[in-house]
Amino acid sequence: MTPGTLWIITMAGIFLGIQSTVTDFHLRTMVHFISAFQHLEDSNPKMSPLALVKSLRKTAGESDKFTHNWESSDNGTDIHYTNSNNSFISQQLNINRKLFKYFNQTTHHFITNGREERGVVLTPDGTTVALAPILLGIELVLQAKEDNNQSDGIYLLPLVKSLSQSFLQFKNSTPPERLGPDGCWDYISAPMVFTLAGVPSLATDALVHGGMDGAILGKHLSVVNGSEIKLSELLRSYYSGSMEEGHSDTPLRGRYRRKNFQKITNPSLLQEKVAEALQTHRQQRGTVVESLIEDGIKEFVLRYMDCPAIIPRCMWGAAPSSVPLVPLSPSLPFLYIHHTEIPSQPCLNFQMCSTNMRAMQKFHQKDRGWYDIGYSFVVGSDGYIYEGRGWMSQGSHTKGRNTVGYGVAFIGNYSAYLPSHYTMDLVRHHLVKCGVGNGFLHENFTMLGHRQVVDTGCPGDSLYSEIKTWKHYKDVDPLK
Repeated sequence: MTPGTLWIITMAGIFLGIQSTVTDFHLRTMVHFISAFQHLEDSNPKMSPLALVKSLRKTAGESDKFTHNWESSDNGTDIHYTNSNNSFISQQLNINRKLFKYFNQTTHHFITNGREERGVVLTPDGTTVALAPILLGIELVLQAKEDNNQSDGIYLLPLVKSLSQSFLQFKNSTPPERLGPDGCWDYISAPMVFTLAGVPSLATDALVHGGMDGAILGKHLSVVNGSEIKLSELLRSYYSGSMEEGHSDTPLRGRYRRKNFQKITNPSLLQEKVAEALQTHRQQRGTVVESLIEDGIKEFVLRYMDCPAIIPRCMWGAAPSSVPLVPLSPSLPFLYIHHTEIPSQPCLNFQMCSTNMRAMQKFHQKDRGWYDIGYSFVVGSDGYIYEGRGWMSQGSHTKGRNTVGYGVAFIGNYSAYLPSHYTMDLVRHHLVKCGVGNGFLHENFTMLGHRQVVDTGCPGDSLYSEIKTWKHYKDVDPLK
């Protein structure tokens, strides 16, 4: 019997700590995972956060030979993955069988032949994250602090691990994409199965999200007293809460992951760490590999740092279009700005925004007789953009112009006031950059308000006055 097998049997057989039932711990949500982790903390009050998170990752059978070897070889750092330490931790950790099974199912990441991604959970803001890189990011930083190791960029290693492996996979087998894809849950209200939308890379969206969150939380723990932090409280704070209207800064919240990630790294540092990882583990360097890394990082930056997070149709509960939609032929020369007017109030969380999206789609399909929700994209005030007809399908948003441009609507009535600066920046600086960078929008595209084309008050006096100051806005409609 191997030490690892003995460790798992020992873990599974301990029933001393948690006496309450854990029948509620079965859904694949971050809320359920945090509650389960809090049970683990409460039943092991003498264990440090480092020991708890290390034990939890071992429960899931997560091996870190990649990260361990890279750290040991490159920085002379021993992150203490030893059998004696694991045995000592397992003898102290109190966990019952149901909780053990839940942790094993939610934190061990892999993808089945049917493209079901395991080891991922749905967060309250509607995004899907892998737990393994989050836990690894926390563990690495806490261990480094314990060892008094000031290694630069150690918090990036969970993300670097996924990126470097995926870049090599792309080089060796040429999958359709080197990053992604995203996917869909079976039920948003009771998620259990997450199925990817296409052929998986080794850096799915959920793995990247988890790596970014692990980096952000790890960086935070590197500058605070980690021994005094209750990790369940840190995770609950990070993944919960609505966005306050008018909020312009970016606190430590999951909904701000892209902006906060940009604060702790840059493309050069990320490229350097990926190159070091590949050199350490694969002994590969040279012009071909360096070009591979450079191209991969450029794609990563556009997809996960420049582009905004877009909630796909399956996540907000879209009904299918009543007939197949007409495809577009990007790139297109126009972007038309709208407000929804009804709903008249901004939506501040995923549940509220999703409800608004379904209501608008029903109104457009049932009352207006359109094939689908009319807008290409809809902007919530929860930190996210919601996919309507998307980049590749013709919309029904701006009469006479649906073949030449995209329609983007802000949820709310903006006749008398503006959306928050953060919400407007999602379109002004990120969606347009994403559209141009991916070839959906002309580089010199024209932005117009809906009222410049159709006799309407849309997008509201305040919002229209604001977009007049934006790059690409034109006072005169070139097609008139």
